Amino acid sequence: MNFFAPNKTLHIATTAALAMLLAQSPAVFAEDTPTFQLIAKDGRFYPETIAAPAGKRFRIEIRNEGPGPEEFESLELRKETVLAPGVTRTLVFAPMKPGTYKFFGEFHMDTAKGQIVIK
Repeated sequence: MNFFAPNKTLHIATTAALAMLLAQSPAVFAEDTPTFQLIAKDGRFYPETIAAPAGKRFRIEIRNEGPGPEEFESLELRKETVLAPGVTRTLVFAPMKPGTYKFFGEFHMDTAKGQIVIK
């Protein structure tokens, strides 16, 4: 008897269990990750302040409801995305320390401003 010979049944069961775990993982992680809605419209962001939990990964789903392009940009957070009219994009943020982090829309620098407050 060779103890090092692969056990085909064990291999199939292990592979099936791993496949099920990997298939469920995105849904499990998605439920644990808070998502905040941000709308760009008429040269402004709504809401202007997003409050997110400290030390926890989160997402911001940005939708451009305006007639022209808009950009979400944060120099402090090193995040940037351009959205054409009608486009929705999601940005994922790593766990952050408490504080206030500013963002702006480059196409409307004077009015498209906001902040993420981490508590």
